[in-house]
Amino acid sequence: MPFREYVVKLRSRCNLACDYCYMYELADQSARSAPAVMNSAVFDRVCERIAEHADTHGLAEVRVVFHGGEPMLAGSALLAQWAGRLREALPERMAAQIAVQTNGVLLTGADLDRLAAAGVRVGVSLDGGRVANDRHRRYRSGRSSFPAADRALRMLRARPELFAGILCVVDVENDPVHTYEALLEYDPPMVDFLLPHAHWDRPPPGWRPGTTRYGDWLVAVFDRQYGAPVQETRVRLFEELIRLSFGAPSRTETVGLSPVATVVFNVDGAYEQVDTLRSTYPGAVGTDLTVFADPLDAAMHHPQVRARQAGAAGLADACRRCAVHLVCGGGYYPHRYRAASGFANPSVYCSDLERLIRHIVARLRSDLTGLRDGTNAHASPG
Repeated sequence: MPFREYVVKLRSRCNLACDYCYMYELADQSARSAPAVMNSAVFDRVCERIAEHADTHGLAEVRVVFHGGEPMLAGSALLAQWAGRLREALPERMAAQIAVQTNGVLLTGADLDRLAAAGVRVGVSLDGGRVANDRHRRYRSGRSSFPAADRALRMLRARPELFAGILCVVDVENDPVHTYEALLEYDPPMVDFLLPHAHWDRPPPGWRPGTTRYGDWLVAVFDRQYGAPVQETRVRLFEELIRLSFGAPSRTETVGLSPVATVVFNVDGAYEQVDTLRSTYPGAVGTDLTVFADPLDAAMHHPQVRARQAGAAGLADACRRCAVHLVCGGGYYPHRYRAASGFANPSVYCSDLERLIRHIVARLRSDLTGLRDGTNAHASPG
């Protein structure tokens, strides 16, 4: 499976100090000693490698995400310029979706104008209203990041052509419906709820074996979104689980068995696996390959990447025996880790995922039965 999504780390530093950050707070903190910025020579080589790989595999479109650290520390003028350089490097027939994922605190109206002119969409990370967000997403001084992120999101609400969506990390101490409704205030086109990056050796906050606090939290949000009379926004996790329940392939590596198709370019030009593997152990993201020495096909054939493209064959025995494994896909790869057995385990969120999946399937089955019998007033999922 060729890579279709390319995460480009423009900065390895951040202006916030989120306590759950996989870059700086969990097992692999090598980003603290990495070069602070990606230089122009590295970026040009990144563009060449993306163009080479995409052309070799006949891709009609690629997706590139400018990331960090905090990519807006590079400034919107540089992001716009580099988006142009990337498009120039690609074959004329090839389209590029380019986005930046940011905490939002540096965004200004002028930034949005530059990014819009360069065709760069903007995704923002926010965990709900001020109280919910401030549990984890603060400046190093302890000051709240919410006012600045809120200002950015209100600007984006008025620029829907630019707005890519909101990433929200689940905290079971926050009310699920209040969190969802706080995000709705910004009219996001998409909300992506992320489970905290945890595994068997470092379980999620408030977690106990066999309990379903995270599944229950997500069920409450699903019922609120699904039961709305009109579609308020899309929720990526729920969309993917519904697609998978009907037998369609997943479009994200967090659930389902579709092969991983994402590669990360570190600030120094190293090819890395998905960044969230930093939550497991030091060096988990490494490939020993770089843009200067190796084509992207070498990363595609790396043993650890191939392991994440193995589908059901790469799952633990317990997962393959489970009735919902084609939907959950064993859970997100980093969440399966245990030092004694590597990634050959069910997700630490196994019970939560099963709770959510079985609930969604039951709602779908009930509504489809009602549609068949003419008794269901809920015509379609939100």
